[in-house]
This record gives sequence, structure tokens and C-alpha cells, in this order.
Amino acid sequence: MREVKRSFQGQAAVLPVEADGQWGRLHPGAGGRGLRPEDCGLGGWPHRALGQQGACWVAGGLGVWLSSLLCSLQSSLAGAPAPSLQEGSDSGLSESEESVFSGLEDSGSDSSEDDPAEEEEEVSSDEGHGGPEKTAGQQAATPSPSTEVARAQGCEEYAVDSSDEEDIRNTVGNVPLEWYDNFPHVGYDLDGRRIYKPLRTRDELDQFLDKMDNPDYWRTVQDRMTGHDVRLTDEQVALVRRLQRGQFGDVSFDPYEPAVDFFSGDLMIHPVTNRPADKRSFIPSLVEKEKVSRMVHAIKMGWIQPRRPREHSPSFYDLWAQEDPDAVLGRHKMHVPAPKLALPGHAESYNPPPEYLPSEEERLAWEQQEPGERKLNFLPRKFPSLRAVPAYGRFIQERFERCLDLYLCPRQRKMRVNVDPEDLIPKLPQPRDLQPFPTCQALVYKGHSDLIRCLSVSPEGQWLASGSDDGSVRLWEVATARCMRTVPVGGVVRSIAWNPHPTICLVAVAVEDSVLLLNPALGDRLAVGGTDQLLSAFVAPEEPAEQPARWLEASEEERREGLRLRICHGKPVTQVIWHGRGDYMAVVLAAAGHTQVLIHQLSRRRSQSPFRRSHGQVQRVAFHPVRPFLLVASQRSVRVYHLLRQELTKKLRPNCKWVSSLAVHPAGDNIICGSYDSKLVWFDLDLSCEPYRVLRHHRKALRAVAFHTRYPLFASGSDDGSVIVCHGMVYNDLLQNPLLVPVKVLRGHTLTRDLGVLDVAFHPTQPWIFSSGADGTVRLFT
Repeated sequence: MREVKRSFQGQAAVLPVEADGQWGRLHPGAGGRGLRPEDCGLGGWPHRALGQQGACWVAGGLGVWLSSLLCSLQSSLAGAPAPSLQEGSDSGLSESEESVFSGLEDSGSDSSEDDPAEEEEEVSSDEGHGGPEKTAGQQAATPSPSTEVARAQGCEEYAVDSSDEEDIRNTVGNVPLEWYDNFPHVGYDLDGRRIYKPLRTRDELDQFLDKMDNPDYWRTVQDRMTGHDVRLTDEQVALVRRLQRGQFGDVSFDPYEPAVDFFSGDLMIHPVTNRPADKRSFIPSLVEKEKVSRMVHAIKMGWIQPRRPREHSPSFYDLWAQEDPDAVLGRHKMHVPAPKLALPGHAESYNPPPEYLPSEEERLAWEQQEPGERKLNFLPRKFPSLRAVPAYGRFIQERFERCLDLYLCPRQRKMRVNVDPEDLIPKLPQPRDLQPFPTCQALVYKGHSDLIRCLSVSPEGQWLASGSDDGSVRLWEVATARCMRTVPVGGVVRSIAWNPHPTICLVAVAVEDSVLLLNPALGDRLAVGGTDQLLSAFVAPEEPAEQPARWLEASEEERREGLRLRICHGKPVTQVIWHGRGDYMAVVLAAAGHTQVLIHQLSRRRSQSPFRRSHGQVQRVAFHPVRPFLLVASQRSVRVYHLLRQELTKKLRPNCKWVSSLAVHPAGDNIICGSYDSKLVWFDLDLSCEPYRVLRHHRKALRAVAFHTRYPLFASGSDDGSVIVCHGMVYNDLLQNPLLVPVKVLRGHTLTRDLGVLDVAFHPTQPWIFSSGADGTVRLFT
């Protein structure tokens, strides 16, 4: 066996040679160009002259004949010059041309290491491998320097190229080409020079044109080892199509050829082979003996464990027989084992003792009892022998119920937390720590003959005004409960409000469709005279503007009763309220449309409607104590309007069916609403549009709510006849929520016509509260 390997451009060759049963290698010298097949004598080995500087190194125990042959060749080379080759003996291809036909274009690996000029060309070729690709004609016309040196020496290298050699285009081997994705070459040759990739500068347009023009485009694939395009032959295309259809690759293979039956199906007397048995079949095998001895030794040392015999488990078993009560099953984290059946006692024996046998009275009593009340679900009986015991009638039913209990009833341990009910109640301060607040009834103001719908306290807290359905307004002295004056108004008083300005002595009374401005003439005479002087100083404009209300002066008789002005609206008035400065007041009319709320200015005697459209039936309105806001409460919502900007600022959702009353905290950041569905809703305007707290302390509808101007107190009156006073502390720290604590329930009013407390009002300076009820009384709680 001999094999010749050489590089594609005349590089060093490796020649394995077999001699005397050993292998060796012949390597050419440093200046040699390798052994060529045409220089071989014996079986293709050298018989012609090698190069002048050629030398051979013999290794691996070569034979004597090969050593002598090589020595004679070396001596002949040393003594005689190399004969020149004939022109016809050359193949006619230079090394550059050979590289073109081998598929390596402008590889730049045909330079020599000895010549400096060739090294410069090699560097230039390495640097320019990415440039334009040379054509085959240019490469054939331009011989390489190594070819010129070889011709100058008078010998032509690779005159005959054998087709049995390996493909010289790729000498990388079985190396993943992904290693060279980011490099311009695909490996190295035997001399360590780079094998460059073929240049591919075609874009998608060139590929499309190639696809349209080239009829063999569909059968052209790229060789991943070399990077060249390979055109598949018709046989290869047919092979691919057969494999795609799931057929065999070989055309001549028949998968349905008849099977050859090597043995006959007929019963034969003699065996297939009648050869006598060998002698070795009767002698014990030494190899098997060694194997057995090794296995026995391994078993003794514990390296091999013999198989344990399988334990045959019965086909039926108790599901809960081996159940560990301490085990935690994966399906039930708090698993409880199934209860065991109680063991039978003496009463269940077929021959029980006489004391277990029931008497006739006990048997009748057992039959009359309910099945759940019986101590035993059977009657003990006595039999002479076990053979005389009949079948138990409820056996199948009891077994079935037992299986249902085991399979269907969930058994899980429920960990109950022992919670102290006191821990669920929030820790609130004691009421005695929140004093002062009204605790008991001090005075009762009697005089009205019908229910009292409204009341109001003067700014100094000395006088009290109340309006009733008996058509009168009574003015009371707070300290003595004495009625100072009674003013008949001729109708049901719906609302009453004392002017909050300390220098103006006026009381606004809503009667039917008018608002009456009364001067009660109580208290400081300077304030009383100044109020009349202020009202008389008004000068009517020459051209009066059209207004939604009419301002009328009172007659002399009405002035003696205390009436100063009358504002007529044409629709029933349900509420009247003053602004904090005392010059403006807001009126709510019981009518549909955008004119439900009107604002009157006392100094100029002007009226205006601030809204253009209605958002439901208005129940209550209130002025903001600090900002120019107007709060309008409808049945389901509370809207906050900015009067200067004339826009809606916020819409609050009380989540109540019907809002009945409204009050604003003196600081202006919190409001409370009462509703007919027994709810008191606290809103924090800086927190949310939803209620901060909903209190359900009353059992019936709420009629009135009120804030104290100085103390952290608020109260609510209900139809259940009670007034609940709560502590409502609002902190300056915005991060701390208000503290709401009910402190006292005040009772004193009697229910009349299913109505209780109709209105509540706090004293401006003292922690007192006034309440008016349907029983016709006003009560003071201090």
C-alpha cells in the first residue's frame, strides 16, 4: 500500500511507505519540491533525477533494498546535472493555472519562503484578497514566481496530475466551518498558508437575474466545505426527489421482492445439519469459569447485589391499614386519617351474657325510638350455635355507607384561630378623654304648637330663632329659655338662618315662595340701628335689570313686626343660607330646571342664577368657609363649584339613595352628608371623591347634620328621636387621617307622626347643641 499526498501548488509531500512490516515517511529536504509520481520506479517511486538540493530522510525501519536505491539516486544526483524536460512532457499548466482549475481563485498561497521578492508579493496578495477577482485568463497569463524559478532550474513540477489524489481544493479536514465565518479564509494548507474563500459580491438583484437567466439555478447548491456552487446531475436530482417522496435511494432496490425461506415448513426426521458435535462442547469452558469466579468474587466483596425476591402482595388490601397518622399527604396539607370502626362488644356476640339481652319493655322502647336516638342500632339476640346465626340484613347497607364515608367525605384539619373579639375593635380613645361635649339635657324651649322644622343661633350665641309649621317665628333667649318675641309669617317656615356677621342683625326666613328679612331688634342697639340704616341707604338704579326674583319693601305695619324686606321667587323655597361675610345668601327652590339655586346680594339687592342647566333635584347648598366654592347636594351626588372660575371642581359620590342634609367643616377640607337611608357620610376633599367613612349609627332617616365652629364635634339628628354627637378631629398633618369617635347619644324628643329630630345646631362658642323636633319643642343639651 502506497499513498502520495501533495499540496495543490507544489508544496511539501508526505510519503508513507511500507517496508519489512513497518511504516515510515519520506520527507523532501528543505529546498526540495517533493517526490512526483513520474519520478517513481518501483510501484511509482522515484527513478528519475530529483532536484539538485533534494534529499531524503528514511525512518521507520525501511528495507535494505530501498536504502541502497535511494543512496544510488542521491549519488547520481550529486554527480550529474538534472536533464532538461522535453516540451511535450509538460502538462502545459502553470501553478497559477492549476489553482484556477482547482477552484481556488487568487488564493495567494503560491509564494516561496526563500525569495524576498516573493515574500513582498505574498504580502500584497494577502492584503488585496478582498479586492476584485482575477479572471482565469489573467491568472493563466501571469505565471507565479515559483513557476519561473522552477522553469529556470530546468524542471517542470506536476507534469502529470493523477485523478486518484484527493481533492486539493479543501485540505482543512473535518473542521467546523463556522469557526471561519468572520474570516476571509476557510483553513490552512500543509505549509500553514491560508486558503481563502471565493469572493462573493453578488447582491439580491444579481441573484434574481441569475435565477431568471440560468436554467440550472434550481439544481445548483453551495458546497459548505469549499464555498463553491455545485450543479447537481440528473442522477442526484432524481435521488433527492425519491428521498423527498419517502422512497429508497437505490432505484434497483425492490422492497417487495419475495422472501427466501431458508428452512422448509415440512416436518423432517433429521436435522438440517447432521454434523456430529464438537469435542469442545463436552469440555467445560475456561473463559466461562473465569467469568463466574470474577462474579462470585464481586458478590463476596459486595460489588454486585443479588436481586431480592419480589414480595407477592394480595390482590385486595385495606386502603388505610398502613396509614400513618403523623404523615402529611401531598394532596391534603392538613390530612386527618379515617376513623377506625369500633371493635365489637359483648352485645354483638351470637351468645351474649344474659345481662346484655333486652327485656320485652326495653325492646318495645327501642322500637319506638328514633334511629338517631338509639344507643345501639341493633337488638342483641342469643343463638344456640354459630351455625344458627342468620345473615345480617343491613350488612351490605352498612358496608356501602362506610365506603361512602371513606371515599366521599373530606377529612381535613381546620386550624381555627382563637381571636379575641376585643382585638377586632379598633383602639379608640375613651370618651372621657375627648371632653368637652354635650352630655345631658339642660333646657326645653316650649311655645310652638306644631312641629319645628328649623332653628338658628345668633353669632354671639345669646339668641335663638326657630321656625314652625304653626306659621310663626319665635326668638328665644338661650340662657333662660324665655321667648323674647313671636313674629307671625302666615305660612310654614321651611328654613331660617341668622346673619353670621356680628354687626348685622338680620334673620332670613323661608316662607312658602318668599324669603323674609327680619330685624329682631335684640341685643346691641347700635347693631340694630346700623342694620336699618344699611337697608335704607340703598338707592334703586334708574334702569332696573331683569332678575329671577323681586325685592319688595315692607309696609309700615310689617315694619312694626320686624319685617324689612321681602324677596319673592314665584316658587316654593326649601332652604336659605348666608355666606360667611353676611352680604350674600343662597336660596334653594323646589322646582325643576336650572333656576333651582339662586344667589342674592343684600347690599345691591340683586339676584342671579349661577347655573345654566340642572343636574337633578337639588336638596341642600352650602358656602365654603374659606374658598369661593359653592357645594350643591343633589339626591345622589355632591358637586363643588368654583364661583370665580365658574367651573365644576369636584364631584363627590356619597353612595346613598337620597341625600337629606349637608354641612361643611370650619376648615373647609371635610364635609358630612346625611341621607334618608340612615347613613352619615364623611368626605375628605383632599383624599378622594369616595367617602372616607360611612357611619350607620341611626336606625331611621337622618334629617340634619352640623359641625361645631370651634370644637372638634359634629352631630346628626334622626327620625328615631336621638341626636348622636361624635368627636371629629381633623389634624393639620395631611398624612394623618381624621379621628372619628362617637361619644354621646342624646335622647329627649318624642316621636310624632313618625318624625323625630328635624334640625340640630351647635352653639357658636360653647360645646352645646340645640335640637328641634316634631313634638314642638327645642331642647338644649350641655
